[in-house]
Amino acid sequence: MSYDAAMKNTYIRAATAATIALALTAAAHAQSTDITTTIKDDAKTVGHAVAHSATTVGHTVAEKTKPVRDTIRDDSKKVGQAVAHSARAVGAKATEGADKVKGAVTGKSSEPAAKN
Repeated sequence: MSYDAAMKNTYIRAATAATIALALTAAAHAQSTDITTTIKDDAKTVGHAVAHSATTVGHTVAEKTKPVRDTIRDDSKKVGQAVAHSARAVGAKATEGADKVKGAVTGKSSEPAAKN
C-alpha cells in the first residue's frame, strides 16, 4: 500500500471513529432535555478531532515529501544552467558563422583592424 493510501486510510478511520462516537454520544444523551445543545457540542468536539487528525496527516506528508521537493528544485536548477550554457554556446557559434558569411560576401573582415 502506498504512503498516500495509508494516510487516507488513517484519515478515514479517524473520521469514522469520530462519527460513531458522535452517534453513540447522541444516543446516550437522547433522554436529555437539552439534546440540541449536546449534539452541537459533540459535533464540535468531533469536528475538532477530525481537523486535528487532518492537520497531523498533512504535516506528516509535507515532512516526508520535503527531500523529494528539494531534489526536484536542485535538478531543475542544474538543467536550467545547462540549457543557458548551451544557448550561449549556440549563440556564439551563430555569431561566428554570421561574421564569416559577412566577410565572404563583402570581402571585408568584421574583426577590428590590428593596431601597429
